[in-house]
Amino acid sequence: MNRFEGKVIIVTGAGSGIGAGTARRFLQEGAFVVVNGRREHKLHETIAGFDAAKSLIHPGDVSDEAYIKRLIDDTVTRFGKLDVLVNNAGIATFGPFEQTTTEVWRKTMATDLEGVFFACREALPHLTKTKGSIVNLSSASGLGGDWGLSAYNAAKGAVTNFTRALALEYGSRGVRINAVAPSLTSTDATADLEKLESVIAAFRDRLPIGRAATPDEVAGVIAFLASEDAIFINGVNLPVDGGLHASNGQPNFLKLLAQG
Repeated sequence: MNRFEGKVIIVTGAGSGIGAGTARRFLQEGAFVVVNGRREHKLHETIAGFDAAKSLIHPGDVSDEAYIKRLIDDTVTRFGKLDVLVNNAGIATFGPFEQTTTEVWRKTMATDLEGVFFACREALPHLTKTKGSIVNLSSASGLGGDWGLSAYNAAKGAVTNFTRALALEYGSRGVRINAVAPSLTSTDATADLEKLESVIAAFRDRLPIGRAATPDEVAGVIAFLASEDAIFINGVNLPVDGGLHASNGQPNFLKLLAQG
């Protein structure tokens, strides 16, 4: 497919995981893609094998307001416009709430929430011209609470509702704003977690599909929401969770009864 031929797209956090998969998906579909991340060498890995003229490597920290302005300005200077913004960059810190320091809280909010705010604010004047779209990365953790992820839950919950609010304001201006909410996805960030068989067994028990998502699977949903195929979808926080949210939270009675 070449749904994005001639389109200009920014993907933040594109050095690995969902961001890298998303950037490659857009390149495969003909887009000009600007890849952001804090590690330049990882961005080079993301675009390896693609036409260098169709990409721009732009290393930097999305929590830096001045940097985000440069990112948007440089994109428009290089490619002449902006059609899609994917706010993927994010961090998560696990631990009991009483061990959550002010530094950890602020760093999480700065990257996961303020980075989204800065990018949306700078991008929207350009997106209103192209009738473009934004896809934010929320999380299953932005649709409900977790044990040990209070700062991440707060930031992603804010992204979830921020997405809705912007969709209300900008839908009439021709800009669609949606979010995806993945559950466990196999990335560099979850590699250590997935080495623990007890953790993976617990996820398998909760995920009807029985496994973690791959970055490419989430990227496919992001590409759909950014495409004309989703032209009447606005303000949605779409779970990409293998059926996790199909459950009301009660245990698997069939499994319990089978165990006696």
